[in-house]
Amino acid sequence: MDKEIQRYRMVCNLTFGDIYGQIIVWLIVIFISLATTLALWSSTRQIYALATVGIILVLSLPFLLFAFVTTLFNHIEFAPVEEESTVSRSVSSSTGSNVSQTIAEA
Repeated sequence: MDKEIQRYRMVCNLTFGDIYGQIIVWLIVIFISLATTLALWSSTRQIYALATVGIILVLSLPFLLFAFVTTLFNHIEFAPVEEESTVSRSVSSSTGSNVSQTIAEA
């Protein structure tokens, strides 16, 4: 029962540059889908054009979400917090309040 719980600090270092390529690829997929729709759009093939857009979006969305989530998870770090830093932080905050109380009493 004497085991202390190890504390961890969560840090996310994800930047826009990490997902910029994924956004560009997604925009290319959208524009290709729209170009396909315009190519198929006629009075007799309108349903095929709409179905093509739907299929492209439905099939590409899971891959996009998977890429975003894995990129995010790859940039999350858990670093153990050292006991010295937490002790020194609490000591410095308590001594600061003691100093302000001493100054107020004087």
